[in-house]
Amino acid sequence: MANLGFGWMRLPLLSEKQTDIDLEQVKKMVDEYLAAGFNYFDTSFVYHGGASENAIKECLVKRYARDKFILTSKLPIFAITEEKQVEEIFNKQLENCGVEYFDYFLLHNMNIIRYEGVVKSCKMFDYLKKWKDAGKIKHIGFSFHDSAEVLDKILTEHPEVEAVQIVVNYIDWESYYIQSKKCYETIRKHGKKVLIMEPVKGGTLAKAPAEVEKIFKAAAPENSVASWAVRFAASLEDVIAVISGMSNLEQVKDNLATMKNFAPLTDSDKKIIAQANKIYRENGPLKKANFAEYENIKPKGISAAEVLETYNNSTIQPVPTFAAEANYFSVEKAKHKIKMDAPCFDEKIISNGEDITKIVKDAEKFLTDGMFFKYEV
Repeated sequence: MANLGFGWMRLPLLSEKQTDIDLEQVKKMVDEYLAAGFNYFDTSFVYHGGASENAIKECLVKRYARDKFILTSKLPIFAITEEKQVEEIFNKQLENCGVEYFDYFLLHNMNIIRYEGVVKSCKMFDYLKKWKDAGKIKHIGFSFHDSAEVLDKILTEHPEVEAVQIVVNYIDWESYYIQSKKCYETIRKHGKKVLIMEPVKGGTLAKAPAEVEKIFKAAAPENSVASWAVRFAASLEDVIAVISGMSNLEQVKDNLATMKNFAPLTDSDKKIIAQANKIYRENGPLKKANFAEYENIKPKGISAAEVLETYNNSTIQPVPTFAAEANYFSVEKAKHKIKMDAPCFDEKIISNGEDITKIVKDAEKFLTDGMFFKYEV
């Protein structure tokens, strides 16, 4: 069974300030989690405005022996512009966390643009191997946000990689951009281990439309809505940990209840989840679950289907403007040599006699406005 991972990106706060973490509540969360027999902690240099690693030191490292937990952090490759920063930031991360080594250390937020750019120019994989040889990291990996084709290329060129962290949830399982299923299969094809992030899709799959909740409760009255999403991810093979960004003690207890008495999905459960997936999507602004009819509309190489699905899946999330989908869209535009602020669709768009021009352009504008990262092309 996969470990339940404790993600440190959405910790409880004392105010609206991301660095103002409620350390006393986090300590209680850590105690409850470890007491239940789980031990995988996931943080990053940038989470909580840079305060997450320090919270790890205060709430975990100072309070428990080092052999009682597995600790993962990530190098912010998107914030690095020159090679000297690679080692400087890594050493700062060890200091932030108060440890002498990381069990897993990942290049954070890998895609083809960063891989062919800063990752290669700053020799980041060479540094990972050097740190592993020195005992400062135990396992090499990266977190990934791009297509399965790109993932296959990176794993082919870097057999030293031991694990890849990917988004896996039932909404994104077969989506155009996140491609959970294809990426999962690619990792397994290369014989690597899987780390799963966003199993509940930023909280989306913890609060269901009434129709979905009714279906879930009819099948398992005692189980939470979120438990279905966690079980979906944890039922996969070769998974080291299913990492949940838990924000309070109640969420910790709910996830522990799911994973301590873990039951893999049955065929009946999978059918229920397929129903739920369809309803979630149909609750988006476009009221559709399938956009395949628009796949051939792609004047600049990006299809209207991709844009509409990505927009729809973003807007069903608790904070649509914080959805990761917009960043996948920015990478796709860069791959097709389309400037970040240039439209993919200039002309009127007619599909099956219907004018969908405004819908597509509105969707594209939403995704463009929501990009955290913009690339020069």
